[in-house]
Amino acid sequence: MAEHDDDAVTPSSAVEIHGASEPAGTAVVQADPFVNPGEPPHRPRRTDVDPKKERLAERQVATFFYLSIVGSVLSIAAYIAFPIDRNDFSTVRTANLFLGLAITLALLSLGIGAVYWSKSLVSDREISEQRHSTRGSEPTRAKAVEAFRLADKESGFNRRSLIRNSMIGALAAFPLPGIILVRDLAPSADPNELLRHTMWTKGARLTKDPTGLPIRASDVTQGSVFHVIPEGLLDQEDMLEEKAKASVLLMRLDPTELHPAKGQENWSYQGIVAYSKICTHVGCPVALYEQQTHHLLCPCHQSTFDVAHNCEVIFGPAARSLPQLPITIDSDGYLVAQSDFHEPVGPSFWERER
Repeated sequence: MAEHDDDAVTPSSAVEIHGASEPAGTAVVQADPFVNPGEPPHRPRRTDVDPKKERLAERQVATFFYLSIVGSVLSIAAYIAFPIDRNDFSTVRTANLFLGLAITLALLSLGIGAVYWSKSLVSDREISEQRHSTRGSEPTRAKAVEAFRLADKESGFNRRSLIRNSMIGALAAFPLPGIILVRDLAPSADPNELLRHTMWTKGARLTKDPTGLPIRASDVTQGSVFHVIPEGLLDQEDMLEEKAKASVLLMRLDPTELHPAKGQENWSYQGIVAYSKICTHVGCPVALYEQQTHHLLCPCHQSTFDVAHNCEVIFGPAARSLPQLPITIDSDGYLVAQSDFHEPVGPSFWERER
């Protein structure tokens, strides 16, 4: 009988490897672990080896930053040189065209200059760092500060005064067009006076928004609410500006549920009350009425006003009640204003005479 090795593999046997059955005689080769190929060979840029190219790149970067300054100045000039006439729509296209081109020049030049600087002059040595999830020790944090100093040195921010000064100038000039445009949105007149007076005058009929149809007292049923504008508003040239101040909400309550403030007992008519639609917080339109609780809700910041108690604030950031419009009826039964509002409408952040 021939001797045999206990570990020998016979043609009819099988070998179990990690739970898989391999045919007899099959060699199992374990794959080599992944080998880090390392960083690719460093390829120096032209600006790294040629001082002339380096100086040229520096001047080119500065040129882009100076172009950004020019674009910022031109945008302000375009805004002044091409005013918008609300009666001529072509002026809107012209103003937007030149303003947009100038702002594009400012922003695009600033971006190209920054990218070109980083691509051509900032050190491009390849490095790898291990990440950690915990706060570094004091020596590590000191090394981080040193790394920032090294980055400043390698970028040449302090050394390259031409690039530094031109970039600072571009960054300082770029916000100017936005400041000029936003500042011009503010009213030239005293906001207190602008908000104190609206189109409501004695005898002005209350009309439906947006149809402009007058409203009879008999049309306002208990629990109903109407969006109201003064008669003649739709014919005004500055209709939107006037509507933003004069919009009113009209509601009818049971007269026994009304609790008017002292001196305002005759500002309503048989339970019909009218209040400014402009929230006293930041001027959003108050338009949500809850019939059972008699609450008005501003959808912007949830300021809530109690119609039954002179529209006083019961919740939210609004600082004062909604101004009430005194109303009555004329000889034909239509609802009319007794006068304008007795206080400025809208947000409370304007200075007001008390």
